[in-house]
Amino acid sequence: MSFTTSRPFQQIFTNVLKRLSQRNLRPSSTLTNIQSKPITNTLHHSNYLPTTQHGFRYALLAGGISFSVAVAGIIHATRDKSRTPPLIDTPAKTSPSTTNSPDFPGAIGALSQAFPEQGIVSTDPHELFAYAQSSYSQRLPHTVVVHVQSTEDVVKVVNISRKHLVPIVPYSGGTSLEGNLSAPRSGSICIDLSAMNRILAINESDADAVCQAGVTWNDLNETLREKGIPLFFPLDPGRDATIGGMISTGCSGTNAVKYGTARGEWILNATVVLPSGEVIKTRQRARKSSAGFDLTKLFIGAEGTLGIITEATLRLAPLLPTRVAVVQFPDVRRATNAVCDVLNQGAAMQCVEIIDELGIKALNAFGTSDKVWPEKVTLFFKFQGAEDVIRNNSNLVARVMAQHEASDYRLAENEEEGELIWQDRRNALFAGLAYLPGCKGWITDVCVPVSKLPDLIHAAKKDFEELGLVAPIAGHVGDGNFHALVLYRDETELALVREAVSRINRKAIELEGTCTGEHGVGTGKREYLLSELGQGTVSLMRMIKQTIDPHNLFNPGKVS
Repeated sequence: MSFTTSRPFQQIFTNVLKRLSQRNLRPSSTLTNIQSKPITNTLHHSNYLPTTQHGFRYALLAGGISFSVAVAGIIHATRDKSRTPPLIDTPAKTSPSTTNSPDFPGAIGALSQAFPEQGIVSTDPHELFAYAQSSYSQRLPHTVVVHVQSTEDVVKVVNISRKHLVPIVPYSGGTSLEGNLSAPRSGSICIDLSAMNRILAINESDADAVCQAGVTWNDLNETLREKGIPLFFPLDPGRDATIGGMISTGCSGTNAVKYGTARGEWILNATVVLPSGEVIKTRQRARKSSAGFDLTKLFIGAEGTLGIITEATLRLAPLLPTRVAVVQFPDVRRATNAVCDVLNQGAAMQCVEIIDELGIKALNAFGTSDKVWPEKVTLFFKFQGAEDVIRNNSNLVARVMAQHEASDYRLAENEEEGELIWQDRRNALFAGLAYLPGCKGWITDVCVPVSKLPDLIHAAKKDFEELGLVAPIAGHVGDGNFHALVLYRDETELALVREAVSRINRKAIELEGTCTGEHGVGTGKREYLLSELGQGTVSLMRMIKQTIDPHNLFNPGKVS
């Protein structure tokens, strides 16, 4: 299956390949125009590692319907900046020795002197454009890209940025979905942390690991598996998402029902370079601390607007046996009510996922599964633990599901069969894209209290029908987070998609939810912050930003 793209990937890719062949950098999946493939192999707890025709890995959906994955070719044009009011940006302060005008020639000259090695500082037009994009948004190019390899390198760039008043935008994996790494109109230094991809320490006895910002969560879990260490990092957004980006967007994924999100205690500390050039470590490595403000959480979800994360200590979890179960329902409301009921009865589950009837129809048409699923709303459960624990929880879930008119509840016979069932979940995105050949897809991300999820999905489906759009729906029903893959062929349909997505975001807020469950704010969700958080909260965010970054140089135009 060939994905349709909306930007000149081949031009970008040719140039970036040349640079990557000269330097030992991990190429970002967002810089390639790939032939996408469904998942065909399995790896316990570390998901999948397919490759492109060039031999590079690309981003697959971790847990399927997290949809926070960046997949080359799943692109939408987000709203023009003129439509987005500046909620968080603050004007740069001036002093007798400075002006508000960035000195780009001076900054580029200083960067070239600080990094004289070939390939570190780049002003190649294709590369400047490529590093301003994710797989999901098309944006203005940066002015210069700097490929750093250490915290000390980051400090150098920050000091040059501050001296010449040039904005900085951090980049690590390029898997963001809301324009989180786009360049401001003034131009910017893109600071590429993808080469900072070393696992610095694994403390098995303490169940934690120290990683640089460019390490991907799937590489960390694969390394643990290869070393025979029975631990894993449970946050599982899109494949090849990096630790720095995951922290910066406050990510989660399919495991959030049991393990929560990045805003939990999975990030024990972070090493951060501040706009002043100072390097701080937010706390020590202990599992808990009541020493002062929790500064680690200040940077979680800040999207690089307050500081650039270069290292982090991550808490790990025990790697346990898993088993998957599936069940069908006549409609979303009964499926969601059943999930609320079973969660309140204390069933221990790792994941609870939902795919609507259109998503199941697309999976069947995709043809990669050895099963033909009933075209009904389907729940996918993942249980974890010893055999008797799994059986007891499965029996409880089966009883509760039956009380809500479910049909065909089935627990996989073993872990291998469960992986095959879960593989269909992971392929749901690709199935949705293939459902209408030649289409592109815009992925939504909203979250509401679980009991209100049926109301949100019902409203979304009504909007899609009214606007004549096709949109398979799936998501993490266990925490009220859902995604719709809204398909479109041309600019006319894209305008309708924008309208539908706006309605969904506002409906989620109306239902006491959020316009962004796990993808961050970036530029794509900024216009909804005021209605969701209120003027007082936004003003406080603005005050924090202005205090830490008085010149507004760190990822301007994004939420802080």
